[in-house]
Amino acid sequence: MKTIQYSLADGIATITFDEPNSPVNTMCLDWQKDLGIVTAQVLTDKAAIRGIVLASNKSTFFAGADLKGLMRSKATDGPKVFAEIEAMKKNFRTLETLGVPVVSCINGAALGGGWEVALVGHYRIAVNDKKIQLGLPEITLGLIPGASGITKMTRLLGLMGAQPYILEAKLFNPTHAMELGLVHELVADASQLRERALAFIAANPTSQHPWDDKAYKIPGGTPSNPKIAAGLVVAPAMMKKTSRGLYPAPEAALCAMVEGAQVDFDTALRIESRYLARLAVDPVAKNMVNTFFFNMNAIKSGQSRPKDVPRFKPTKVGVLGAGMMGAGIAYAQASKGIATVLKDVSQEKADLGKAYSTKITQPRVDKGRMSPHDQVALLSRITATDKAVDLQGCELIIEAVFEQRDLKAKVTQEAEPMLATGGFFASNTSTLPISGLAKASANASKFIGIHFFSPVDKMKLVEIIRGAQTDDETVARAYDYVQALGKIPIVVNDSRGFYTSRTFGTFVLEGISMLEEGIPAAVVENAGVQCGMPVGPLTVLDQTSLSLSVHVMDQTQADYAAEGKTWEPAPGQMLVQRMVKELKRPGRAAGAGFYDYADGKKVQLWPGLKAEFEKPGMAWDMATLKDRILYRQSVETARCLAEGVLSSVHDGNIGSIFGIGFPAWTGGALQFIYSMGVDAFAKRCAELEQNYGPRFALTDKVIACLKKHQPIY
Repeated sequence: MKTIQYSLADGIATITFDEPNSPVNTMCLDWQKDLGIVTAQVLTDKAAIRGIVLASNKSTFFAGADLKGLMRSKATDGPKVFAEIEAMKKNFRTLETLGVPVVSCINGAALGGGWEVALVGHYRIAVNDKKIQLGLPEITLGLIPGASGITKMTRLLGLMGAQPYILEAKLFNPTHAMELGLVHELVADASQLRERALAFIAANPTSQHPWDDKAYKIPGGTPSNPKIAAGLVVAPAMMKKTSRGLYPAPEAALCAMVEGAQVDFDTALRIESRYLARLAVDPVAKNMVNTFFFNMNAIKSGQSRPKDVPRFKPTKVGVLGAGMMGAGIAYAQASKGIATVLKDVSQEKADLGKAYSTKITQPRVDKGRMSPHDQVALLSRITATDKAVDLQGCELIIEAVFEQRDLKAKVTQEAEPMLATGGFFASNTSTLPISGLAKASANASKFIGIHFFSPVDKMKLVEIIRGAQTDDETVARAYDYVQALGKIPIVVNDSRGFYTSRTFGTFVLEGISMLEEGIPAAVVENAGVQCGMPVGPLTVLDQTSLSLSVHVMDQTQADYAAEGKTWEPAPGQMLVQRMVKELKRPGRAAGAGFYDYADGKKVQLWPGLKAEFEKPGMAWDMATLKDRILYRQSVETARCLAEGVLSSVHDGNIGSIFGIGFPAWTGGALQFIYSMGVDAFAKRCAELEQNYGPRFALTDKVIACLKKHQPIY
């Protein structure tokens, strides 16, 4: 066997998982084959076996399914996948129904299929380390736990109790698992696992899972229980509201739970297998696995970080500007133990910025989720000031002032001399080219863009922008800084709007273009929501401020003029300008934008939109509107890749989802293209270009670039 080691001594059969040339154990094809071989060997040795120990030779217990294999599967592979799942489960059932005790020695993480392997054991012992993660995260990848996880967790915790761990992919550590009854014993370190396993086997000569006792009943009851039935009536509707019908996995998981709870255990396992086989060859699962597993791991491992640069651990960072963005950055830093200097033009404004951290933490203190001591410690890390000298010794200073080139230059020149030796400076601009801003710096090689998203405490993505002269060390240190905050860094090259703001702009402008064409505003908003964007384009523009968009347009026009170029407004931009300058509706903050607002909350779409923009009898097709929203953003992303603004596919996919809300079911703006095929995407773009203009055009260079970067598994 290649991936499993087997030994039999003193009546103890030890099955050790040890996949070669891999840091973790996975359910690869070799492992599935080896599982069948080792199970057959156990049957041969049955008379001599009084107990079975499941162990791992890796630092973790088991990582789960072979996701590269899943990415290679075809739409016609459903029956094959079903057969593979059923064969695996047959081996699991053979081991757990021998009558002898089976003990799982959980020395590290056991996630997804790994937790399902652990559940083969009648008795589960884990190392008591709060960093160890256990559970079933498959839903986050567009899959379901299909190697007995749904069936067993439902029978262990009940239909209602199991929902957070199956439908919400809630993970747990060994201590929590012990409280839930999912782990039976904790040990201080891995060296004690085998000893305790042997002790259990000696004390329990026969063993079985609780559901194999004919008298066993599911905790809380079956779907026929009135209390359970009442909850299940509303669950599908709530799920549909959240998923909008775009994510098949949660619905499949709920069906497998409910249907499986009404039949015997082995039938429940087959139901589970059928649902998983269907999902495993579905494009949504492949899209989500590609991005949330492979692309995310590429970022976590630092594939976009310059190599051969020592790791940087920030200890003191300055923030210029104590508005919402600066205050949010200060909180993010202080919450991770980083000493922060928050500077504004007055002490009063700086203090207000610091108070934002109190506003965020106080509800947690009130609910007992944060101790008063920890709150005081966090706040003590923030020094609010109006004096530049207090920035002395900062390893990094980030300016987060208003999007005005002259102002940014002024604060840069004032603060830069305060940097520690070897320190670097960053701008939090969302649109202004970094290379231009770096002209105000005394050392452009140590000047970089670090673009946070609002609200900082909730948004995980941070866009790092390399200027024309930014050196590798500065990029690497910015990457390390972002990861130190627990956020997700992507690295892009300089251009107007960079990647996220540039692509985000195409989303809102496509919606505005539809409104300009005479399509009803409600239809435009629904098109955005139905294709999977978090909210409609008009809502987004209201929230980010129409007046800010006009300011950016004015700044862009001025920059073009300074370069001797003529700025041509994109479709929809003049409508935004009219909303602000003529109709006096600058956005949510002012209580009037595309929507009417009361106390900052939406009341209704502004009735005046109908008279101002809607054209009676205007024909529209929802499928085309949804295509326009998704394709327009994907086209812009493809152009960014071809122009070198994006250097990698993983930065594009992760950036589009976490930065601009591109639908997760697509796997991101580039995976959306690769899922359907570059040629098919180009064909549809040509149709959209013919009907709606050159913003949908794909040049030969862009198409060639897409094919060059297409991922291969």
